[in-house]
Amino acid sequence: MKFSVLGVSGWDSLYEFILKPLAAPACVLLAALVIGIALNKMLNRRLAHHFAGEEVTWTYIFLNAIRGVPISLTMVIGLYWSIDLIDVIQPFVKFFSYVLFAVIVLSITRVIARTVSGFVDMQMSRSSGLPKTTLLTTIVTVIIYAMGVLVILQYYGISIAPILTALGVGGMAVALALQETLANIFSGLHLILSKQLRLGDYIRLSPTEEGRVTDITWRFTTIVPVGDGNTVVIPNSKLASAIITNYSLPRRDIVIKLPIGVAYDSDLDLVERVTLEVATKVMEEVDEAIDIPPSVRFHTFGESSIDFNVFLHSSNFDHQFILKHEFIKALTRRYREEGIEIPYPVRTLLTPAASESTIVS
Repeated sequence: MKFSVLGVSGWDSLYEFILKPLAAPACVLLAALVIGIALNKMLNRRLAHHFAGEEVTWTYIFLNAIRGVPISLTMVIGLYWSIDLIDVIQPFVKFFSYVLFAVIVLSITRVIARTVSGFVDMQMSRSSGLPKTTLLTTIVTVIIYAMGVLVILQYYGISIAPILTALGVGGMAVALALQETLANIFSGLHLILSKQLRLGDYIRLSPTEEGRVTDITWRFTTIVPVGDGNTVVIPNSKLASAIITNYSLPRRDIVIKLPIGVAYDSDLDLVERVTLEVATKVMEEVDEAIDIPPSVRFHTFGESSIDFNVFLHSSNFDHQFILKHEFIKALTRRYREEGIEIPYPVRTLLTPAASESTIVS
């Protein structure tokens, strides 16, 4: 069935008044999309191949910041060009201009936010100061995006002064309602800025709560105990007021002390030499990063042995457990080979009725 518009058949009318005017803009948009995807793929390929394993630089930060932006910007250009190719009534032109401006500002804001966050992360990784945490990145990103939104509202003719005033007045009510949340946020900032807690530090809060810090978020700090895959989540406010033992400060390497005792008839020079040989070998096998030699210090004539301490060094807190494990096995084996005795505790009791002493082990 056919219908007629101004003497033209239905399909001809559809082509003449709808398809033909939209053909050129559609081709422009499609071409812009293809160009944007191609540019973005080239960018991703360069990031994957040319910067793999390399130290983070300004070039990498900028290229990583503009990932995805070529698609949005080329689409903006294609849409702007398409509007010029067709006759659009004035209200739609104004609407499209608002949309284009918002997309451009948000794209620029996204690049700035990624660049600033990348710069912050780079500085954190290069220095031993502030740690790289989710909290810092989130705060920086929120501030930059908020500035971008304010720019868009100003362009739309919406006065931002009343908004800021309302936010200031409403902020007091929000602060009262979210006291615990705000306390966690500021406690997290305090932990970061005080430089007493860093990512990767091994901390102990109590005899049962200890682990390595994996992240400091806007509300929680997460730690993972050694040898346990379970994550312990601690509110920042609780952590800020707790007594913390940080085994990674002031240095990440730690000293491990093991008390040992040998029989009184042992050759102490031989004991010292054998112990140092075993300790040095075990440290080299378990922790190659440490270059501090072990040491032996005799300190007490005990009740049944001559007691001394062996001091081992580890570059990482996590290594101490395997280091102790391997050292005790290797030292016991070597002492048996050298005939060095680690005596059992012995008590000698003298009783008036007995003519000789009774030895109780």
